[in-house]
Amino acid sequence: MFEGFEQHRVEANGVEINLVKGGEGPPVLLLHGYPQTHAMWHGVAPLLVDAGFTVVAADLRGYGDSSKPEGDEAHVTYSKRAMSDDMAGAMGSLGFERFAVVGHDRGGRVGHRMALDHAGSVTKLAVLDILPTRHLFSTVGRDLAMAYYHWFFLAQPYDFPETLIGGSRAYYLRALLGRYGSTVEAFAPEALAEYERCFDERTVHASCEDYRAAASVDLSHDESDRDNGRGIECPLLALWGKNGAMHGLYDVLEVWRTYAKDVRGGPIEAGHYLAEEKPEETARELSAFLASD
Repeated sequence: MFEGFEQHRVEANGVEINLVKGGEGPPVLLLHGYPQTHAMWHGVAPLLVDAGFTVVAADLRGYGDSSKPEGDEAHVTYSKRAMSDDMAGAMGSLGFERFAVVGHDRGGRVGHRMALDHAGSVTKLAVLDILPTRHLFSTVGRDLAMAYYHWFFLAQPYDFPETLIGGSRAYYLRALLGRYGSTVEAFAPEALAEYERCFDERTVHASCEDYRAAASVDLSHDESDRDNGRGIECPLLALWGKNGAMHGLYDVLEVWRTYAKDVRGGPIEAGHYLAEEKPEETARELSAFLASD
């Protein structure tokens, strides 16, 4: 995967971030979701390079081969603010002060925070199959809770979810990837092997802390933004899977329009993992957005 890309390990915000970089042109940062790594972009990244972009695909802290610090009682270590500071620092270390961000799942939530906290750096934001964390927690009902049960399971106190997942990490990972309108067969074997390799005990803990942060400190940051009238100023593209929960439960564009000024996008015939199920279509939509005025 990522033939022609260079691998880097850069220090930023007190952690080391693992990433790959390729291409020439306007810079684009790709951020993965749970329980994945930067490998999820193996089908999309080369197409964006071919479209004339410099592509950086990074592992979030706690995931892949990036640093995996222990969590803290307030879950600040895995807040989206900490993660967004990591990525802004990593891009700066590569010489990119202004860049676009594309995030799927958890990476989309980091991108959302980057567009707020690093508004001077983020030129455009694309989010894949997510709605704002604050909105989901404030509107959750039976259907969303059943579809996204892991939000509430992973956010339980340490070390309850860690212990249960540790009973069979490979089973849990494959079971999760086979939900949300997707199937395990949709994933390239080499990408799936990377997810399994990286889903070790430290990643399980870090990812639980990620979800604990989402249910606590991240919400505090989000509420503060709303109270102070802070929203996303840069153009935002929302893409989502037509076979996933977001499509059936929400008017995705209308929700994002309460958080951002310039919102566009639409569904792709896929489940939650659209970048891996439909890489060509996903890359085509991203390229058009990134190249637009």
